Amino acid sequence: MHKKEIIIEPFKIKSVQSIKMNTASERLDILKKASFNLFKIDSRDVIIDLLTDSGTGAMSSEQWAGIMRGDESYAGSPSFSFFESTIQDIFGYEHVIPTHQGRAAERILFSIMCKKGDIVPSNAHFDTTRANIEFQGAEALDLIPDNFLDTQLEHPFKGDMDVKKLEVLLNENAKNLSKIPLIMMTITNNSGGGQPVSMKNIREVSEVAKKYNIPFYIDACRFSENAYFIKQRDEKYKDVSIEKIVKEIFSYADGCTMSAKKDGIANIGGFLCTNNEELAIKKKNLLILTEGFPTYGGLAGRDLEAIAIGLKESVDVDYLQYRITSTAYLGRKISEAGVPIMQPPGGHAIYIDAKLFLPHVKVSEYPGQALACQLYVEGGIRTSEIGSFMFGKFDQTTGKEIYADKELVRLAIPRRTYTQSHIDYVVDKIIDTYNKKDAIKGLKITKQPEFLRHFTASLKQIK
Repeated sequence: MHKKEIIIEPFKIKSVQSIKMNTASERLDILKKASFNLFKIDSRDVIIDLLTDSGTGAMSSEQWAGIMRGDESYAGSPSFSFFESTIQDIFGYEHVIPTHQGRAAERILFSIMCKKGDIVPSNAHFDTTRANIEFQGAEALDLIPDNFLDTQLEHPFKGDMDVKKLEVLLNENAKNLSKIPLIMMTITNNSGGGQPVSMKNIREVSEVAKKYNIPFYIDACRFSENAYFIKQRDEKYKDVSIEKIVKEIFSYADGCTMSAKKDGIANIGGFLCTNNEELAIKKKNLLILTEGFPTYGGLAGRDLEAIAIGLKESVDVDYLQYRITSTAYLGRKISEAGVPIMQPPGGHAIYIDAKLFLPHVKVSEYPGQALACQLYVEGGIRTSEIGSFMFGKFDQTTGKEIYADKELVRLAIPRRTYTQSHIDYVVDKIIDTYNKKDAIKGLKITKQPEFLRHFTASLKQIK
């Protein structure tokens, strides 16, 4: 018999932050005052914060050392040189443009490349990507294989784009291909359940893009997690290093956007990359107008240092094994108790299928947000709804609500932040909530903005 391998956290804890404990009745009062919107709750009132993995990870001692080394020169900082050369080495792009976070990179990219009436296809756009495209008057189109909408379907690369649907779209617009200014690919597929994209799919999308002479960009937020899944699930890459897998992924694309708050394991920052010098000049000109000089782009020199070091740490195979294994542990434990999750477990998060969890709550009553609110009341666990509250919208013309394809609750795990006992606490509270699911009530939106409504909208519980 082979001895079972035990995976432990590949780091030691050198600093801690205290957690304030509170009661269920106190949390219910807090939730009501926040109008049933978890974004409006103060973090000090949260016991386990799984709202997002963006900028919430614990930085390493090397990153903190880099912060002390950071050079704050306005132009030509050596911290930028380190940042630029690190990204060029990992991703392989010539032009590296720093931004204060990922959505700033998206704004610059789509402001330059998109116009009203355009279509930007993707495997699945996430919230800020979609909003930045729609702000330009363009359409953010998700091209997901139909069978992937089944959250219980087991597939090793459930983040893939439907290449046939992409070909159909391009053929339909063959006489006006300028209407499709670029093709996007999100790795891993966040709104699709944190699912990885296969190398084969990335290569095929790249071939289609080249065939039609359309730029291909990758949303690289969780690039190292995606590379690890390729190494684990594609036999061709089992003996290939993470660094080489990453290089191949980005060799197929013309550029990328990234929020370094994810796989950069930094608290702030992002960047935009391209090999097109003409586009790089346009992007830098807009960067100067909205973000800052091209060698700092809205970031302090210390942040440039922390990002560069974090990117190097994120491709360490021991770190990635811990990262993916610990997330899968949470998914496996609650799934074994009957909780319906997106299968197989994703990389940065576990996604609960709120439609299956709360079959008595109608889609029009936002079952995902209702479940997220109950998890907060039950255990002080803050999560994020990825469903009709986030991606639905009110159609001003018809006066009707347009709902999302899936109703999910995302439990995003901050990097290097929570221990095994924290995750076991989350498991227990989710199972407790599942055993009381019939008592959970739906919600109604009472106030909402035009864009990204889930950040600021107000709701009330349906009696």
